Amino acid sequence: MAFTGHVIAAGYRGPLSLEVFNDVFRASDPERTAADALRSLSALEDAVARARGSVDPRQSSVPHRDAVHLTRLPDLVPPEDLAFVEVAAAEPAAGRTRSVLSALGFAHTRDHRSKPVELWEHGRTRILLNSADPRLGHTWTGDAAVTALGIEVTDPARVAARAEALSAPELSRRRDPSEARIPAVAAPDGTAVFLCPPGSSGGVDWTEDFSAPAVGHRSDGASTPVTGIDHVGLHQPFDHFDEASLFYRALFGLSPSENTDLSSPDGLVRSRVLTRPHTGSGSGLRVALNVSVLGRGPQADATGGSQHVALACDDIVAVAGAMVAAGEPPIRVPDNHYDDLAARTDLSPERLALMRDLGILYDTDGTGGFWHLYTPLLGGRLFFEVVQRVDGYEGYGASNTAVRMAAHRAKHRAEQWT
Repeated sequence: MAFTGHVIAAGYRGPLSLEVFNDVFRASDPERTAADALRSLSALEDAVARARGSVDPRQSSVPHRDAVHLTRLPDLVPPEDLAFVEVAAAEPAAGRTRSVLSALGFAHTRDHRSKPVELWEHGRTRILLNSADPRLGHTWTGDAAVTALGIEVTDPARVAARAEALSAPELSRRRDPSEARIPAVAAPDGTAVFLCPPGSSGGVDWTEDFSAPAVGHRSDGASTPVTGIDHVGLHQPFDHFDEASLFYRALFGLSPSENTDLSSPDGLVRSRVLTRPHTGSGSGLRVALNVSVLGRGPQADATGGSQHVALACDDIVAVAGAMVAAGEPPIRVPDNHYDDLAARTDLSPERLALMRDLGILYDTDGTGGFWHLYTPLLGGRLFFEVVQRVDGYEGYGASNTAVRMAAHRAKHRAEQWT
């Protein structure tokens, strides 16, 4: 951005274009690649315009003293929090998802008035379970998958306008006239991104599209100490990993905070975490994008790689104990993980024995700690993670990812043979 600003300031008046030497782009759909390039140039032009100042921030085309006109995007509206995550699943994966959500302390509180979508709540933490998503029944029939994110923003209309200017037009959806008008756009991997006002601001409350709570189904958040959604992990098609990163960065102002290559049974997986820090009363937004580095095999596209929803808590031992009591224990972790922790941490033998029994993993960045556990795969690619961050830990337990992948692979294969 700074370089382009200097070029404009020096008096350059010619065209700007992109020349990228990238074999992935050469093999990709040219129309989609062109749209991604235009999004990049639009974001660049907006950044240069804002850096150089404007005479009127309400104008979309800003005149400067040297007569260069730079088009500005609608102002960025920082995301406050995740309003919900939608999971689509057909049977039997849907039944397993319900069982795991119950074990994690969620309750099925409401049903959508016009669609086969269930609302599961744990306090203000919400998961939607959709049994009729049109993306089901193709490559991975029956599997559970994250198909939509509800992101809280204070001005959904402005975010939708920004998305339109970034070549991400609003999705056309079937909606009854009485239902809340919540705009949505599609991320590059097809995930629907709903733009939700916080709470019932502006007179819009998307939860009113669901029926009144059923008798006996209450969610007061007391059953387990789950406090919210920490982050969401989404596997990307090999050709569009960078496109997805640009989408979330340009639309929501997310910033890359961690970029790691992870070993997996199918080869290297690259993970890039995009974050927006806490703003206002919300907890911010964290999205982890993952892609197969080799671009082939079951991890090569969005329908093949694993996805996960990470739930935050303030007592992971209590969560794990509740899961065991409910008959949905965390996935078993190989013993050598705890042998390794015994050798390189000061965790007590008693603590390590408890972690081993409950399937709790641990990571540290030298000052803070990260306790986490995983559910088994729900069908073949989706799982839930529960995390507890202490003393300012900001990572994601990347050093334990290979352990998790191996455990999931072993569990999934054992289930296939039984």
